[in-house]
Amino acid sequence: MKVDAGGYFSSIDEAGVAAVAAERAGHDGWWATETQIDPFLACAIAGERTERLEIGTGIAVALARNPMTVALGANDLHALSSGRFMLGLGSQVKPHITHRYSMPWSRPAARMREFVLAIRAIWNAWATGAPLRFRGEFYTHTLMAPFFDPGPNPYGNPRIMLAAVGPLMTEAAGEVADGLLCHPFSTERYLREVTLPALLRGRARAGGTLDGFEIGGPSFIVARDSGAEIAEATDAVRQQIAFYGSTPAYRGVLELHGWGELQDELNEMAQRGEWQRMPEVIDDDVLRTFAIVGTPEEAIAEIQRRYGDLVTRITVAPPEDHDAERWEALFASLRALGPQTSLPRPG
Repeated sequence: MKVDAGGYFSSIDEAGVAAVAAERAGHDGWWATETQIDPFLACAIAGERTERLEIGTGIAVALARNPMTVALGANDLHALSSGRFMLGLGSQVKPHITHRYSMPWSRPAARMREFVLAIRAIWNAWATGAPLRFRGEFYTHTLMAPFFDPGPNPYGNPRIMLAAVGPLMTEAAGEVADGLLCHPFSTERYLREVTLPALLRGRARAGGTLDGFEIGGPSFIVARDSGAEIAEATDAVRQQIAFYGSTPAYRGVLELHGWGELQDELNEMAQRGEWQRMPEVIDDDVLRTFAIVGTPEEAIAEIQRRYGDLVTRITVAPPEDHDAERWEALFASLRALGPQTSLPRPG
């Protein structure tokens, strides 16, 4: 299992500083999330400032863009980072795509599937010199003059990771992507009962298995020593759980646990703008189901118990003043987890 870092950054420079810190702390990968910054620009800075760290967009909002612009940006970042870039894509939800980005919305899983296939067709045209002839239901790319063709990437193509919550998007990830980024708003039960079966269906459709397929695990992890540090970090996690829980698209996760009414309550509070009060309705049972909370040793042990046979990479952030030797040993215990040999295979 690889150990990653990442998060929500308020500036590109902050993201760059965090990437350098992640490399120094011994992380394997680092992700830039599209919230207040452009994750592609953040990855460019991270690629320049680091030497060995895998860097990725985790996630970039695909449906706010088009396959050609994403293909070009990802190609550049893969070359800039000497082959260390991972293209993490997500669909976002309808209100953001239509009202924040003013872009079309329909059948998100089918659209994301085609988005990835279009990117691969564009990369193939650049790599081989073959004519670009992609015609889909949502995207059409049939023009690639030599003036706009960057040619083959010396490091090949980046891995494409799709973020998913619902079964249809998860199936699409299994079919066309190189990996799945589990949404933070996931639980162990949801991953085992909903996500994994859908992923296996997608892999079967592509004629593949989970061998070599990456799965990034949920990232609500609080690993701190003092009660004050745990309380502060837990408050932030409650806020995130409440925010995601208010989104109708993620209702299925709550319903699996019998908490469907919680989604109604959170959504109504969000509609009234009661963002600061929403964490108050996330009780300890909900918190502990979605998040891992404890000392570093307790948190690492719980990651192993919940996800050791499910994921190939996990995001864990030590405190700024962490004991390097202690955390090196903790990271090593996660990396010692073997591949997903115990998981069922398609078919």
